[in-house]
Amino acid sequence: MDIHEDFRKSDDYRRIEKAIQFIENNLRSQPTLEDIAQSVHLSKYHFDRLFKRWAGVSPIQFLQFLTLDYTKQMLTESKSVLDASLDAGLSGPGRLHDLFVTFEAMTPGDFKKQGAGLQITYGFGDSPFGDCLLAFTDRGICHLSFVDGDTHSRALSELFDMWPGALYTENRDAVNRTIQHIFDIDRSEDTRPFHLLLRGTNFQVNVWKALLNIPEGRIVSYQDIATHMGMPRSVRAVAHAVSVNPVAYLIPCHRVIRKSGKIHRYRWGDARKKALIGWEAVMKTS
Repeated sequence: MDIHEDFRKSDDYRRIEKAIQFIENNLRSQPTLEDIAQSVHLSKYHFDRLFKRWAGVSPIQFLQFLTLDYTKQMLTESKSVLDASLDAGLSGPGRLHDLFVTFEAMTPGDFKKQGAGLQITYGFGDSPFGDCLLAFTDRGICHLSFVDGDTHSRALSELFDMWPGALYTENRDAVNRTIQHIFDIDRSEDTRPFHLLLRGTNFQVNVWKALLNIPEGRIVSYQDIATHMGMPRSVRAVAHAVSVNPVAYLIPCHRVIRKSGKIHRYRWGDARKKALIGWEAVMKTS
């Protein structure tokens, strides 16, 4: 995938997100494709073309993956998938597209040091889901978050607060190369695995580990995760651990929704969560 195409997709996404938000706010009136296009100041023709460039399908086809009937069906089907993957062992690496995602958790001693002496390279870059902030060390990726126009400084503060003792170096070129690798769905040549370095409690790390077992294009409920971890009464604790996931997309917290089938509660925006779920559903069926 050409890097300039990635940048174009980032621009496309901003309009896609506004369109999803418009649909959410006008569900009762059942807006037409022309209504949705006008909400992002495009003609119906240009909006349809933009959407197909970003998602690979038409807006109407895409929205079918976000209906309550579809998400409920997927929750039912995904239980057996989650059973199989978790039964294989939570210690195993998770699949993302055709690559493995592996990770290591900070030791208790390293955790207390709060990253003291750790060299972290960071920077902002473009993705198919808007701007993001990526940070990595020689031991792996330690942070990935989506950001909007007014949240760049807040995103940096969250990164610095997570690793207060680290030494930071900004390198946008290296960051953009890594981001391109993460979101390149073709990956015909580069087959390197993604390795993550995580800082969290034992419980949080175990929840994040469980999330790696949710295949792309699938969704599960918070209750499903809690049950398969052997703690069916810990749904709220699981939901909190999911909500503080430090590495967006690679640890697919966006694939966890309420058991009612409703898609919300995403720290980087409900519309972005719907965009991620719909985009992956398209990739799964294409």
